[in-house]
Amino acid sequence: MMSVMARKKERIFRFKRFSVVNERSAMKVGTDGVLLGAWCTVHGMDRILDVGTGCGVIALMLAQRAENAQIDGLEIDAEAADEARLNFASSEWGSRLLVQCADYKWFTNESKYDLIVSNPPFFSAGVLPTGNERTMARHTTELTFSDLIGKSAELLTEDGLLAIIVPADAETEIMYHAEKNGLRLKRICRVKGTPQSEPKRIMCEFSKSYPREIEENEIVIEYSPLNFTEEYIRLTKDFYLKM
Repeated sequence: MMSVMARKKERIFRFKRFSVVNERSAMKVGTDGVLLGAWCTVHGMDRILDVGTGCGVIALMLAQRAENAQIDGLEIDAEAADEARLNFASSEWGSRLLVQCADYKWFTNESKYDLIVSNPPFFSAGVLPTGNERTMARHTTELTFSDLIGKSAELLTEDGLLAIIVPADAETEIMYHAEKNGLRLKRICRVKGTPQSEPKRIMCEFSKSYPREIEENEIVIEYSPLNFTEEYIRLTKDFYLKM
């Protein structure tokens, strides 16, 4: 039987400069969130919103990268919001981090944001099992791509950015909703699990103005299981303990 100490250790995910309790949030710390938190633009971003913050890992990564930014984490689930508050308060950036428990579709704020970031729910098809919090956290029933992009367009400053990570097969849908809401693609990065595999995710940044050119690239995570590529190590080395 697993000891109490072992169970406690398992619930805590440790990074180089912070740790997160990762027990009550339906979505656990994973590659998608870490990729987005390490990749998105933070230079010059004074006010940041993390939509669907969960346990708060992306918000904490952005607090580490953007030394002066004020960061709000928005979370619809009360249990996850409480966990994020604990993680924020335990970090060295607690004074710059705030959790709000609310539905993004109805969220308002006095000030607009320079950066809105989200690792959103993405299973848009199929039957949603009842009582499954993790499935709900990954299902667009609660927050559709249309909801996410439309509300973000309202809350961004004129020079602001929306940064998201979504499945690669959602690219056409994402681009449609962005264009519909007056947001233009600025950067896109296609994420491949191995050099031989097709892209599984895309990371995108959108702005309200037309870019001079769209920055396109790709990142491969590993050559083989736990044999990470140089580019993935370079992107995440400030966070993962073993990088």
